[in-house]
Amino acid sequence: MSNGTPVRWLRGRRSECLTLDQAVADARSGQSRVLVLRGEAGIGKSALVEHMVGKAAECRVLRVAGVESEMELPFAGLHLLCMPMMGRIDRLPDPQRDALAVAFGLSAGNAPDRFMVGLAVLSLLAAVAEEQPLVCVVDDAQWLDRVSAQVLAFVARRLLAEHVALVFAVRTTAPAAAGESAGDPLAGLPGLVVGGLRDDDARALLDTVVPGRLDARIRDRIVAETRGNPLALLELTRGLTPAELAGFGRPDALPLASRIEESFLRQIGSLSDAAQRLLLAAAAEPVGDASLLRRVAERLDITADAERAVEASGLIEFGPRVRFRHPLVRSAAYRGADPGARRDVHRALAEATDSDFDSDRQAWHRAHAAVAPDEALAAELERSADQANARGGIAAAAAFLRRATELTPDPLRYGTRAVAAARAAFEAGAPDAALELVAAAETSPLGDVERARLARLRAQIVFARRRGSEALPLMLDAAGRLEHGDGAQAREAYLEAVGAAVFGGRLNGPVGLRDVAEAARAAPRGPRPGRPADALLDGLATWFTEGCTKGAALLKPALGAFRGAAARNEDDVMRWLWLAWPAAGDMWDDETWHVLTTHAVRAARETGALNFLPLALTYRAAVHVHAGEFDLASTLTDEADSITEATGNSPLGYAALLLVAWRGKDVQAAEVIRATVQDATAWGEGRAIGNGNYLLSVLYNGLGRYRDALGSAQLSGEHEDVGVAGFALLELVEAGVRSDAPESAAAALRRLEERIGADGTDWGRGVLARSRALLSEGETADLLYREAIEHLEHSRIAVHLARTHLVYGEWLRRENRRVDAREHLRTAYEMLHGFGARAFAERARRELQATGESVRRSTLDLRESLTAQEVQIARLAADGRTNSEIGAELFISPRTVEWHLHKVFTKLGINSRNKLREAMTRA
Repeated sequence: MSNGTPVRWLRGRRSECLTLDQAVADARSGQSRVLVLRGEAGIGKSALVEHMVGKAAECRVLRVAGVESEMELPFAGLHLLCMPMMGRIDRLPDPQRDALAVAFGLSAGNAPDRFMVGLAVLSLLAAVAEEQPLVCVVDDAQWLDRVSAQVLAFVARRLLAEHVALVFAVRTTAPAAAGESAGDPLAGLPGLVVGGLRDDDARALLDTVVPGRLDARIRDRIVAETRGNPLALLELTRGLTPAELAGFGRPDALPLASRIEESFLRQIGSLSDAAQRLLLAAAAEPVGDASLLRRVAERLDITADAERAVEASGLIEFGPRVRFRHPLVRSAAYRGADPGARRDVHRALAEATDSDFDSDRQAWHRAHAAVAPDEALAAELERSADQANARGGIAAAAAFLRRATELTPDPLRYGTRAVAAARAAFEAGAPDAALELVAAAETSPLGDVERARLARLRAQIVFARRRGSEALPLMLDAAGRLEHGDGAQAREAYLEAVGAAVFGGRLNGPVGLRDVAEAARAAPRGPRPGRPADALLDGLATWFTEGCTKGAALLKPALGAFRGAAARNEDDVMRWLWLAWPAAGDMWDDETWHVLTTHAVRAARETGALNFLPLALTYRAAVHVHAGEFDLASTLTDEADSITEATGNSPLGYAALLLVAWRGKDVQAAEVIRATVQDATAWGEGRAIGNGNYLLSVLYNGLGRYRDALGSAQLSGEHEDVGVAGFALLELVEAGVRSDAPESAAAALRRLEERIGADGTDWGRGVLARSRALLSEGETADLLYREAIEHLEHSRIAVHLARTHLVYGEWLRRENRRVDAREHLRTAYEMLHGFGARAFAERARRELQATGESVRRSTLDLRESLTAQEVQIARLAADGRTNSEIGAELFISPRTVEWHLHKVFTKLGINSRNKLREAMTRA
């Protein structure tokens, strides 16, 4: 119903209309609303969108529709949505303005940070909505180009206190699949599944379009077959003969969407040839540019009579923009056309498109018009790929390169382009397409070196899909083949093979980590001067063949080389962080952790490297966990999850699980960790077994379940997992001492002494002194505890400093030195409670009570009163940042920052920023 008047298309949609009406009302009141309508073709999503637009009379409406033929063009959908707002681009902060201008091809520059583009779009929407409530509608969102979908999903997750309603309509393939699909950028956003009409509404709707009486059984059959799909009820009956309506026609076994398209095809088929060509041209031209379409019509000798006939059919309407009656009309017009007619239309579109203004789209149309290999066109598509890549459109670059490959006549050049297309597809997060292109390249007459490089790419793709042992033999084979023609790439391939063996861990099979390391040590020397990656390979290979002492002597300068590369802003840090970071953990090198992750996150944001940014965020979050900054770590893990969800990549759960273990507050924490281990084990990632058991030992030591901690730490230590084994030894020493297993603790200590050595870092020497103290007595233990605290105070590892105060205080209490014990236990409790490490803090509280000191609960627990994001915003505001600066850093709008600050002020009992720093310090 609309304004009390029955609307045929909205029959039976009262609940859905009320939901959309509320979204518009919320936008008017300054509370953003995001909604994803999901349903099969013809179910009424577009009608609901029209209803919403009709209710938004006081709002500004921006509309865009995804187009299947535009899916490969970067930022195409986003550009159409933002075009009406582009007059405001100069009012954006410079980084946002520049990113958006490069993304839309308005200026040249490096590939824009995709998140900066998202922030620019968010700023535009928020600014427009300040003047007038804004309703943004994205129809056929399943056909948005992936970059636009990712950016709009990013924006949708950050709309909060703006006058904006953002609605997506997404076609699903069947009612059973009306939910989210894997890799869906819109996954996790508030959704509304649009189902079929109830039977009584469907019958009533059918009666309005079928002339004369309809046999009740036939009517019920049609209702059942269409499952209450309104468009099917309205369209499938058009053109049916009386015999078919009576139930004596040929049954149609096509899927419902195909049957609806068949209905539209019948209507299209009744038009003249010229009118059908005009519909085809409109279907192939995604922008809806009426003037462009008329120029195309002239080239195809289509007269104005055809335009009038098409409009009279009701299938399309011509105005400032060309609009189809329903998205299925567009797909029916395009898919049902003769291939030759499609090529003619694309050729005319290419000729009518301004090459200076839209060269990429012109090249794309020319590619669709081609009937035979064409080197000149392939080269043009290759140039378009370079331009797309420069704007951050990696997926578009992959599409251009793939089509360029198909149009390449020379077999050798075909293979070269297929390799480039495969790498682009891989980097764009499309491993299946990349493997298809690798297979295509393997059929071309490539040389031995090129084939070896191709083998390496195949191995990289296999490893990226599953970080298990399947890729290891492929990587070793590629490395061996590369030795004979490309020494630099051979060493990189060996380093990748070592990495694959590290992740495969105890599940590697017949070829183990030592075998890979020995093969790597026998490889030819790399280029001179050596690269950080070469030094890392030498260090890891020596570690796994000759032991940690000799390996550490090489790994320390290797990590120093990576720190130098970070200072020079070199790509090696991003390429090899996945191995350099855990290696630094084995070196107890918290400074390298800090330097590499700081650089990696910044570089990933600046280049828009979405495949890499979640890894950088995850490792940076782990650095914050060890620094006791759990809230910051949580914010980064949430961001990493939102990116992997938007890009469809596998989630990286390490830092999130590390938080779970250290917080120790979730009764199901152990089950969560075990479930993750089981999933990783299923695809052969043996390192996850060691890591999961290490995390369980942290959890159980915090909870005081020392026997369980001992068992988990022992399971973790059964294999020398990089970046895990040393940490597990720490837990094993404490658990062994506490559970009367001194032999196990002593054996773990001996291994720990070998790993850390005499010239370790402050972190390493601190935890080693603490472990020795746990197994010592009297004055020796006392001196070792003090030594441990002194070393850890010079490191960034606050969680182990707090735990050292805890175990020292526990030892002092057992020595009946209650006054001294209280000092350290109080410090431990305040630190651990401040971090949010509840289980360890509870251990400290119990020990304090045992000394006779009552623990007074803080009058304000920041973590229980403020969310993680509110804490982060409050800290930045207390440091004097403006709302715009905070918004730019956290990828939210200034209005949302103000909304959060208002809640912070209320919770802290203050009324201005001037009092914020004092309140935060007090809390």
